[in-house]
Amino acid sequence: MSVIPAKRPDAFHRKLNKVLTYLSKPQNTILLVLGIVLTFSTIFPMVTILQDTVKIHPGSIDTNTAAQDSQVDVLGGTYTTYNWTNLFTDTITTRVGRERITRSVASIYLWTPLLNSVLISIFACFGAILYGGIFAYLVTRTNLKFKKYLSSIFIFPYIMPQWTLAVMWQNLFNSAAITGGNDGLFVALFNVAMPKWWCEGLFPVSVVLALHYAPFAYILIGGIFRNMDANLEEAATILNTPRWKTFLRVTLPLVKPAILSTVLLVFSSAMGSYPIPHYLKLATLSTQYVGMSSNRAGQASILAVIMMLFGFLILIVNQRTTSGRKNFTTVTGKSGQTSVVNLGAAKYPLSILFILFTLFTGILPIILFAIETFLPNPGDYSFISHGIAGHMTTKWWLTSENVTESGMYGQKGILYNTEIWNAFGGTLIVAVLCALCAGTIGTLIGYCVSKNRRSKWASYVNNMAFLPYLMPSLAVGVAFFIFGSNLGIYNTFLLLVLAGTVKYIPFASRSALNSMMQLSGEIEEAAIIQDIPWWKRMTRIIIPIQKTSIISGFLLPFMTCLRELTLFMLLCGQGRIITTMLGYFDEMGLYAFSSGINLILIVVILVFNTLVNKLTGASIDSGIGGGK
Repeated sequence: MSVIPAKRPDAFHRKLNKVLTYLSKPQNTILLVLGIVLTFSTIFPMVTILQDTVKIHPGSIDTNTAAQDSQVDVLGGTYTTYNWTNLFTDTITTRVGRERITRSVASIYLWTPLLNSVLISIFACFGAILYGGIFAYLVTRTNLKFKKYLSSIFIFPYIMPQWTLAVMWQNLFNSAAITGGNDGLFVALFNVAMPKWWCEGLFPVSVVLALHYAPFAYILIGGIFRNMDANLEEAATILNTPRWKTFLRVTLPLVKPAILSTVLLVFSSAMGSYPIPHYLKLATLSTQYVGMSSNRAGQASILAVIMMLFGFLILIVNQRTTSGRKNFTTVTGKSGQTSVVNLGAAKYPLSILFILFTLFTGILPIILFAIETFLPNPGDYSFISHGIAGHMTTKWWLTSENVTESGMYGQKGILYNTEIWNAFGGTLIVAVLCALCAGTIGTLIGYCVSKNRRSKWASYVNNMAFLPYLMPSLAVGVAFFIFGSNLGIYNTFLLLVLAGTVKYIPFASRSALNSMMQLSGEIEEAAIIQDIPWWKRMTRIIIPIQKTSIISGFLLPFMTCLRELTLFMLLCGQGRIITTMLGYFDEMGLYAFSSGINLILIVVILVFNTLVNKLTGASIDSGIGGGK
């Protein structure tokens, strides 16, 4: 009896079996789906910006000229190169007195704002690392006093809305003689008007951005300082190496990865910042885009493309530096303690100095916003020289009727203003939905990438999830503005949630990935042997073990979304969420209302942050050493 040999599967069936085997693992299927979704949701809106740069925009000042230069493609769409040629080659002639001055369009709308954007990003990186890094060293490696208070209050500028310090800078240093308007608190107290370069422009924007992002440096650099192996420095000390040389040759190289990460994050965030340059009157790519978007929409989209290119460049630098990162080890093993530098008599003066700094950046903004809402003429502190009594009012809070006198412009007081509270409710809805979507997707990405850490597809999905964080917020907002307008979902919660989810996924994915990488695969393998389904393994084993990191992945998008302005300001009308109402009240001259909104946001964010700390035990500065 002859045996018929089994027929070998052909190439198609072999590939099909490989695909089915690959997809039989839940993490592979999820990774495939998420990769496709992220590619569409991240890349496609960016492609729409490129397309927008070669379109004719009805209503723009160059519509007729662009139409003459237009070409019809094979699909019947009308496109033009006019937006590019006008921005880079045309000139504008203006009359100053009797003189006529001719300048290139690029120098006005592109090169000057681009230079300012790069300069404030560089200065913000330098200032944030210098201030946050020194503070991190003092908290973790010295016997500085009042560490718990200082560590908690130091992160306030990042928790609070970005424009908080910019508005406070105005309230402090503006003067009728230099900037126009009312005299600020500094003039009222000392009768000294600061120069214009101090009040507006490059210097105050750089300082405020550095103060806002200094907690980045503190958290990243402080974590390295806290967990640094003391044997390395002790070995240098035994060899009679001077302390300054030990710091430069041993300590600083260990902190270099954290410094580089801080530079990348701060640079990308500062590049796309809109509120701070807007309030402090500096022309940047972000402010220039907003100014050009109505009458030069095509040229404005080119500015957005340039901001996107910076995001891609930062991603490439991040990939190159992290892939080649050096490891530092010692033969004797890791020490269980860190060396503490004795500051001696300087510990109390340094503590007092940082208490004053943190009072300026963390407490004073809240006090000033509260005072602004009780001033008859917000921003005018001249009452100080005459006494406070009789110079305060509650009308901005308690007016229950629509009145036109007393500077109310038909608005009810904040407590009775339904527009403000409806917008605040919309903000909470968007924040909750963004947190749920970004937190869930980010957790799944972290889980799947940790399971496929050597896969090129997993690396692609991880990079695609992290890319929006490195993109300037305004560039992401522009992409979704054009994308949403084309789909007819402009000014809807759906568009806000889509943009917020894509932008905030990195918060959850990085938090989940870091925790999942620490989880042994044997735990899940034991459950697989017992035929426990995937969803039950996630809900009964993995999530309970890493619940703190996973909860953080949901809470960070929620907290960030509450105070977001740059990302959302182009995507909806002024009454949809509360942050977009600030510009409206400022234009109306109702500065007490915008101060009241800022105060509400700060208080709500701090309350939520405190509740999270109490309920979960997690805090932004946990693990750095500020609690000791």
